[in-house]
Amino acid sequence: MTEIVRSHIGGTLVESDGSFIDKHYPATGEVIAKVEIANDVMLDEAVAKASEAQREWAKTSVQERGQILIRAAHALREANAELSRLEVMDVGKVYSEAASADVPSGPDALEFFGAAIMTYTGVQHQWPGAVGYSRRVPIGVCAGIGAWNYPAQIALWKSAPALAMGNAFILKPSEMTPLVSMRIVAIMEEAGLPKGLMNIINGDYRIGSAICQHPGIAKVSLTGGVDTGKLIMKQSADSLKRVTLELGGKAPLIICDDADLNKAADIAMSANFYTAGEVCSNATRVFVHRSVADELIAMMVDRTSRLKVGDPMADDVDIGAVISEKHLQKITGMIAKGIDEGASLAVGGNRVHPQGFEGGYFIEPTILTSCQDDMTVVRDEIFGPVMSVLIFDDDDEAIRRANATHYGLGAGLITRDLARAHRMGDQLEAGNVWINTYNIIPPDLPFGGVKQSGFGRESSLFAFEAYSDVKATYIAIDE
Repeated sequence: MTEIVRSHIGGTLVESDGSFIDKHYPATGEVIAKVEIANDVMLDEAVAKASEAQREWAKTSVQERGQILIRAAHALREANAELSRLEVMDVGKVYSEAASADVPSGPDALEFFGAAIMTYTGVQHQWPGAVGYSRRVPIGVCAGIGAWNYPAQIALWKSAPALAMGNAFILKPSEMTPLVSMRIVAIMEEAGLPKGLMNIINGDYRIGSAICQHPGIAKVSLTGGVDTGKLIMKQSADSLKRVTLELGGKAPLIICDDADLNKAADIAMSANFYTAGEVCSNATRVFVHRSVADELIAMMVDRTSRLKVGDPMADDVDIGAVISEKHLQKITGMIAKGIDEGASLAVGGNRVHPQGFEGGYFIEPTILTSCQDDMTVVRDEIFGPVMSVLIFDDDDEAIRRANATHYGLGAGLITRDLARAHRMGDQLEAGNVWINTYNIIPPDLPFGGVKQSGFGRESSLFAFEAYSDVKATYIAIDE
């Protein structure tokens, strides 16, 4: 029987009115679950349960809070294989990626914030005849609206700092990827997280809009597209919600003339083809110095042609499925438009039907060369395994062109020159800059964008700022 995915409110599964959204397995196209759409009454219930639980949670010591979150992180690590399989069923990415990095990054965040809150202190002030202190305090019920590419990571990156700071959390995962987050919450409660602190509301954009407009929710954190981010801000304005936005990107990767080309090829391919290219910070504009372009492009084309596309659970497969048929059509349409505008198809570009998975949403990893800055494939986010290669002649030109975008999430640079790395890295307009590597985000490093890639930060102690108020206390001690 097809699984029914309901909302998780106050520690129990809650039925709605019987309206469903089909959940497809991207590797086969089959419907493997039906997601029951939550209604406004259920959201009210979730907010009420969360508010009740939050009041008690905020009274607990930071040591107790931290210990519970760390215990939950250990339990999630023990369930890594189970959660990684669910992540594959949700997204269609290869199991090796899910199990080695994507899913474990969630418990890593939970453990980091659990430990951090136990040592997080305020500031003491002193004046003649008075003392004072300022500290961060929880803001109440927070909400997260997740994208579909990293459902396990997003669920915990958003909830971990909120819970550690003493808030409650309501998560709305993407309706296309509801499976893994449901199991995460169940495991967290089994590990001792009080029921009602972590709730899941399933549904589409309509319940997302209701979350943004609900007066009982103090903050919303979104991972999604730029247009969605703008809409979230508008919908949250009447209740003056705090908003954190982690939006799209069109990141540059600059490969200098002194780069180690073997390393550069590996980094560029990972920065474009990881999770079938469905990563907002991916470096899909690869700027290559003219003097090494021919050699590097040949290396990347050769390696890309040998990547295997197919069953995400198979050990010998490099690229899994993309999320949906609609998204696959968008990707192939963008490739065709790029060719029409003058780009050359160096490798890939075709839909594939692996044996036994003929109905799945698979596309070959693709490299487009002869690209120009004004092409649609260079300007707009594709969110698929498509690399656009551009040629530059000097560092100043590379920086100018790399920054000529309204996005600013990530950027990369490959060079052996330490001074050049610092100089160019400082000029790149992005929230995260990677040098001689890419997309590495440990839990103590902030992650987020500038310009229209959003604002606010996930991970690191900076994330506490988004889930807390500063409370100042002044005490007169003169008798």
